[in-house]
Amino acid sequence: MGEYQHNLDKKNRIIVPAKFREQLGDIMIVTRWLDGCLAIYTQDQWKSVYEKISQLPSTKREARRFVHMIMAKAAECEVDAQGRICIPAPLVKEASLEKACVVVGVSDHVEIWDQTRWDEYYANASEDFEEIAETLTDFF
Repeated sequence: MGEYQHNLDKKNRIIVPAKFREQLGDIMIVTRWLDGCLAIYTQDQWKSVYEKISQLPSTKREARRFVHMIMAKAAECEVDAQGRICIPAPLVKEASLEKACVVVGVSDHVEIWDQTRWDEYYANASEDFEEIAETLTDFF
């Protein structure tokens, strides 16, 4: 959990906050995710995601599309001595990452957002927060 602002440098490197690095390890899987962000998983979490994805019916078009969107640009990223990972250019483009980014802890993974996109997303979700909560009362 938590929200941290970090800059993407000219070589597409971004600091993964120490709090997250402790849990994610030295090698992380980064992939396209929902709402226009990137998701970071541990290797073990990724194995679980992969197993679930591989069980989707390949005869269903929407399942194939989802698998392609998640798997095609997924990348293994190693943490360097400064606590950064290098995000491959296709993923940077996919998430429209500019310089200012937000790294967010979300349940079982970490997300990387372009700062402007995050601000817009969070403002929109905040406006509907109570209504969203009401639709999810069965889960609490």
